[in-house]
Amino acid sequence: MNKLLTTVFAFAVASVTALSAQAQEVKGDAKAGEKKIAMCIGCHGIKGYQATFPEVYKVPMISGQGAKYITSALGAYKKGDRKHPTMRGIADSLSDQDVADVAAYYEQHGKSDAALPAKAAREPSAAVAELLKKGACVSCHGDNFSKPIDPSYPRIAGQHSDYLFVALKSYKTEGNSTWGRANGVMGGVAKQFSNNELKLLAGYVASLDSELKTVPQSKFR
Repeated sequence: MNKLLTTVFAFAVASVTALSAQAQEVKGDAKAGEKKIAMCIGCHGIKGYQATFPEVYKVPMISGQGAKYITSALGAYKKGDRKHPTMRGIADSLSDQDVADVAAYYEQHGKSDAALPAKAAREPSAAVAELLKKGACVSCHGDNFSKPIDPSYPRIAGQHSDYLFVALKSYKTEGNSTWGRANGVMGGVAKQFSNNELKLLAGYVASLDSELKTVPQSKFR
């Protein structure tokens, strides 16, 4: 009898824990998010806009990016796992609901209802193919690097090559209080490669067809 009660109690605790985890996941509202992006569009709403810290590179395209990845990235800036003073300040100013709403907005932003014709993936050079195999990149980022196996991973196909290069290098950066990214998986991957090899990888991934885009936006709409 005691064994039965213990089993029932354990099941009840597990059920409550699962329900609590589900309750903690905030549902984003894209329409609400549209009213919360003023601080985003000054960089991400201008085609070709370049950041200058820690070096010059085009800011990433986020229209069409997965909502759960955007949520994860902003959470990493909040926690300090991603070090970047500007992005940390922006992330800190957002509530969990704000983050969910902004992420939902950008996931659908710029999408068209028209189905795009399927295109064959551009084949990498032999040298790049070896690097991709060594890093096992497709195992997380999925087919053509636009179908990640987990929604909290980014779509990277077609992303700006200079941004990808800087991002990859940031996973190798340690001991810097204002720049770098702490991620066990990506840190382990990036540290296998020289910067020249990372640049080759970034150039190939950037050349692929993409769902990502920069949609020009004005603060004075």
